[in-house]
Amino acid sequence: MTFSWTAHRFAGGALALDVANSVILRADPARRTDRFAVSRQLDEFPEAARQFCAERALFGDVAPPEPEDRAGFLQLREAIDRYFRWKAGGSEPPGSLLADLLEAIASALRRAPEGSLEAAAAQSALRLLTEAESARLKICGHCGWLFLDRSRNRSRAWCDMAVCGNRNKASRHYRRKKESL
Repeated sequence: MTFSWTAHRFAGGALALDVANSVILRADPARRTDRFAVSRQLDEFPEAARQFCAERALFGDVAPPEPEDRAGFLQLREAIDRYFRWKAGGSEPPGSLLADLLEAIASALRRAPEGSLEAAAAQSALRLLTEAESARLKICGHCGWLFLDRSRNRSRAWCDMAVCGNRNKASRHYRRKKESL
């Protein structure tokens, strides 16, 4: 299956969330796909982030993790996902999830060189922890990705209206049409 990093893949609104969203259909073990399981896709992610990520001006050019650092980078990704997914659910995450995230961030910042994807993702996660924007954190009603709702009235329900929102609207239209027959 061919795959390319497109603007839709960076709908999270923050690099840390885009990294966490590299796992497709996370909640469905039968259909779950880890885009970083293929080294080439992980190697291509920083270039795509430079083009599409909402935080691209903050981190500039970043390099993919070195092969020996990839396990630590994936641990950071999972800690980001666990903490912010819980927070997006509407309640304050338990202290253990915060501790896990902070340990993963600290480890990444100690180990990863400045200008690496891992360091940039760790810094992005720290910004999410400290900014008021974390109150705008949501989970897409269609695909389950994490995203920041930057709409004025905070009513956004989809990570990307052009993809997930459209699919949901088409599905609703199909159901209504089928019911009316």
